[in-house]
Amino acid sequence: MKVVEINGFGAPEVLRLGERPVPVPGAGEVLIRVRASGINRPDVAQRKGNYPPPPGAPDWPGLEVAGVVAGGDAAALAAAGLAEGDRVCALVAGGGYAEYCVAPAEQCLPVPDGLDDVQAASLPETFFTVWSNVFDRGRLQAGETLLVQGGSSGIGVTAIQLAKAFGARVIVTAGSDEKCQACLRLGADHAINYRTQDFSAVARELTDGRGVDVILDMVAGDYVAREVECLAEDGRLVIIAVQGGVKAGFNASLVLRRRLTITGSTLRPRPVAFKGAIARALRERVWPLLAAGRVRPVIHTTFEAARAAEAHALMESNQHIGKIVLTWS
Repeated sequence: MKVVEINGFGAPEVLRLGERPVPVPGAGEVLIRVRASGINRPDVAQRKGNYPPPPGAPDWPGLEVAGVVAGGDAAALAAAGLAEGDRVCALVAGGGYAEYCVAPAEQCLPVPDGLDDVQAASLPETFFTVWSNVFDRGRLQAGETLLVQGGSSGIGVTAIQLAKAFGARVIVTAGSDEKCQACLRLGADHAINYRTQDFSAVARELTDGRGVDVILDMVAGDYVAREVECLAEDGRLVIIAVQGGVKAGFNASLVLRRRLTITGSTLRPRPVAFKGAIARALRERVWPLLAAGRVRPVIHTTFEAARAAEAHALMESNQHIGKIVLTWS
């Protein structure tokens, strides 16, 4: 089968098509004939040598796929309600940039009605991440206010729509007026251009000084101090990436006085059972919203797999809104 390999860590140009044996599914696993592969920031980090795959995962990148079940553990397929020939999307620990991919059956979901393969491939990484961090760790409730850093990213456009679907108010930050407008069209109540405005001050103003209840942060670094300042009492800050750096200083007295929670997570190394629980929650509570069109994938563009380097260059340019997806002919 063809795969997109990393031929030495570095710039996007190190991504090239290669050939590897078709993987053999083991106990509890499904073999998927891949039609589309989603691209995510961790793929870029892996390409640069900063995010190695967990033990046992393939050495080529890719965390989400969509395609057709081509085989696998019969008992696991039956337990997941799947059969050969079914259209599925799946979260994987690596190896998604390939014509075939093995995934734990628990991490596979049927493609929601009305979605094509490209749209389906854009779902797993962002929807698993947002559900786990905004709703499980962040405990976002209807009537609360969520602040999303990077609202036009794949994570951001998912967080906006899910939070609104479950009755929350949403404030986002983005790096241009165009991106802010895109977030508003997706349902965000307010959008802050972080290049021209102080998001912390604006968030406090928009909440009449109360502050926001939950923050989904992909930046960390010096953002943390300002985020602590704009959290409401009993507010929750959830950090899922450290694009702005791993070190953060903040006013710890605010954490005490406002009873704040600062937490975070990374999904890739978590066990299959943990991810399977997220998959079941998504299937029950979110997949009906996708099928009904109340929540929709946001696709910026697609690239043939042979052009994976161009796709990574686009992601690093930060010019996209929503997801970038590779296709396999």
